[in-house]
Amino acid sequence: MSQYIVGLDIGTTKIACFIGERAENGKIRIVGFGKTESVGVERGIVRNIRSTSESIRRAVADASEMAKYDVKEVYVGIAGQHIKSRSNRGSVMIPEDHRQIEQEDVDRLIEDQYRIMLEPGEEIIHVFPQKFTVDNEDLAPDIDPVGVAGKCLMADFHIVTGNTANLQNIRDAVMDAGFRIKNVVLEPIASAYAVLDDRDKDAGVALVDIGGGTTDIAIFQEGIIRHTSVLPLAGNVITNDIRENCKILKHQAESLKTKFGSCLPTSVNQDDIIAIPGIRNQAPREISVKTLAGIIKARMQVILEQVSYEIQLSGFERQLIAGVVLTGGGARMKNVKELSEFIVGIDTRLGMPDEHLDKEGSITFEDFSHPMYATGIGLVIYGILEHEQLEHVDEEAEAIPSSPEPEPVDEPVPDPIADAEQVVDKKKRKDGDGRNLGKVVGDFLSKIFTEEELGE
Repeated sequence: MSQYIVGLDIGTTKIACFIGERAENGKIRIVGFGKTESVGVERGIVRNIRSTSESIRRAVADASEMAKYDVKEVYVGIAGQHIKSRSNRGSVMIPEDHRQIEQEDVDRLIEDQYRIMLEPGEEIIHVFPQKFTVDNEDLAPDIDPVGVAGKCLMADFHIVTGNTANLQNIRDAVMDAGFRIKNVVLEPIASAYAVLDDRDKDAGVALVDIGGGTTDIAIFQEGIIRHTSVLPLAGNVITNDIRENCKILKHQAESLKTKFGSCLPTSVNQDDIIAIPGIRNQAPREISVKTLAGIIKARMQVILEQVSYEIQLSGFERQLIAGVVLTGGGARMKNVKELSEFIVGIDTRLGMPDEHLDKEGSITFEDFSHPMYATGIGLVIYGILEHEQLEHVDEEAEAIPSSPEPEPVDEPVPDPIADAEQVVDKKKRKDGDGRNLGKVVGDFLSKIFTEEELGE
């Protein structure tokens, strides 16, 4: 049965809410959408809970009205430079009564990872198993440990952590807006659901989400998440560079970047000039398109060099057959694909979040192919998959026949006189006659009453 899922992307420049469901053709249908300016968020971190809460409330209200759906709980994306990742190896012993590894053994191993020692003020967001080992023998990535015979289950994990205070600020902002959080999802993981498929993840791919406040990286190989990172450099830094170098207002710099910006000065006409209206009675300020491209290239080059370093740090640089996939608002920058291939040295493509959408059934007033919507749409897909998985588990549990309860057996009520007669009968058979019958019955009744009194 289809159910609406709500994804809430709390970004540095925008807050976007998506309401969607699984369509009959298997794709995702977007039935509600709302977007507002993000207030109170800096580089993915909620600084002013009250301001952010109001922005969330407006975005969700617009989406709710469009979908005719009363939103109660949401899937929330999280980013920010406080996000860290680490590797860990864990193990559990398989109980003697398990001839094979059961799902509960795997679950127990994963749950153990949530109890590892962390730095003060950190908490775990995600635990991703990477490689399972049974009795010191590594399992291939496509082999499920459930059903394998063994006595010791081990695994390597990729663990994503975040600052507790920053996570709590997000929770408080959402709760103050009147909604429950169904799950918190790292933004590059959510974006991956929107712009990648199983072939990309299996071949090896680096997803690079260039947002407003942060650039988020997620590397997949053999279908497994291998590396995650969040860089505190993104679109807003480029906008600030344009504002400072051209001596213009911030909204003018943002407009210049999105309408006329390019990452390659050699690709623009050197004679093109843009006139920016002056403040009050000041004369218009003229800016060369080539100069603008030079400013953008300098900053974008720094961002992509950091991306290249993270890819090398992961150790999977030579295993990314599917290359680099750019998404997020910054991916729409002109010539960013070419600059990425030059600096990172890996084939690059743009990731559009509409490839998994039911385009005929979804609302059409907004261009959902824009990369800046990757996280929001990915959160909906993540939520739908999680909901379907839980439904599948429930169906399997219902399909297992329960053992019939044994019918109650009427226990005979003890009869002291009858029991005494049986004892007498046995004694009579042993002694050969019925002498001292009264004494035997009396002794037996006396023994019963004495035991009952002691029992009391």
